[in-house]
Amino acid sequence: MAFRRRNKSYPFFSQEFLIQNHADIVFSLVIFILIGLMFETTAKTAVLFIQPQYNISTMSAGQTHSVSQICCGLMHQNHADIVFSLVIFILIGLMFETTAKTAVLFIQPQYNISTMSADGEVTLYHYGWKDCATVLFYLCITIILHAVVQEYVLDKVNRRLHLSKSKNTKFNESGQLCVFYLVSSLWSLYVITTEGYILHPSSLWENYPHVHLRFQVKFFYLTQLAYWFHTLPELYFQKIRKEEIPRQLQYVSLYLLHILAAYLLNLTRVGLVLLFLQYLSEMGFHLSRLFYFIDENHHKMFEMWSVGFVLTRMITLTLMFLAVGFGLARSENQMLDLETGNFNTLSIRLLVMFMVCFTQSWLLWKFFRFQLSRTREMRLEQVARKRAAAKHQMQRTLKRDSGGHHENGLIKAENGTSPRLKKIKAP
Repeated sequence: MAFRRRNKSYPFFSQEFLIQNHADIVFSLVIFILIGLMFETTAKTAVLFIQPQYNISTMSAGQTHSVSQICCGLMHQNHADIVFSLVIFILIGLMFETTAKTAVLFIQPQYNISTMSADGEVTLYHYGWKDCATVLFYLCITIILHAVVQEYVLDKVNRRLHLSKSKNTKFNESGQLCVFYLVSSLWSLYVITTEGYILHPSSLWENYPHVHLRFQVKFFYLTQLAYWFHTLPELYFQKIRKEEIPRQLQYVSLYLLHILAAYLLNLTRVGLVLLFLQYLSEMGFHLSRLFYFIDENHHKMFEMWSVGFVLTRMITLTLMFLAVGFGLARSENQMLDLETGNFNTLSIRLLVMFMVCFTQSWLLWKFFRFQLSRTREMRLEQVARKRAAAKHQMQRTLKRDSGGHHENGLIKAENGTSPRLKKIKAP
């Protein structure tokens, strides 16, 4: 059984280790194949392991097939095991011809068209309601990966650090987000580079609407939606405190709103670059917080992140005005057309720019308010320390002079008279 607690650990690659963890090892191989779908160069190879090949299309009057159904009822206490069984159930659907078409909806992105280019036949995609099934499947995959990172990485580190309950919750949150931001930022950078957005920035708004997407672009957006939707049930699974739920719902809702807007309004190119900048900045913050939990005297990474945070906000606003406010505004086709996916109208552009500018301004306001409150607290702490040091110095001075004071080389009592000398008896 995957994700169960083990009472005894064995050396890596030993026979006992392989026997005890064979299910997890095989599952990691399955995840490795699914990760191959993330990149266009490996997607064709990954599909070989998932979908049956050598298919041909023929016309017939109709056929009837006898399908054997296997019903398995498994009860698990761990939510990751329950979701894992749902994933396996969907994968089993690929085994039968009558259910294969439905199972493929959950695994492979839909709405693909084939076009001819200079490099040969190219498959492009657009969005539709069937994407909900694909998002649901990879939402289940994300829940499983979340449990794997929690059990095999974060829980082991927590046992060594001996953090308090509140710090433990923040450490787990930062650890999970660090892994996601790291993977997503590297993945988005790869997509931006291969799509040529860095060398040709004008491609972010030229030839709008960008209805047809390459596989890696569409799959990136589907997995991003899957991850942020998976954080909603994780609030229940991780037993998050009620005081923390509004804060987490706040930033999760903002991410879902912006990603859905970029995906549905065919602003995927601009959205991809903005997500890369945002994830890079957030990864710096959570890495700084992880190092702070390990060593509370470590503050330099927060200072570096502060500079990067402000620069990210400025670059985001500049890029948004350049792409939407300047690039799309100069486009000839500025009529709303749902069939062609054209949303380049003045009202929609203003709405998009207002949404992004409001979010960036709100983030900057929260950042500066936190920095001011932190500076005020540090000043109060310094004043309190100076007062405590001065008070301690005064107490030491009074304690030293409490027995009398010196005058002309003689010790005087408190009333100014010389102390009486004790007579020494003669021997």
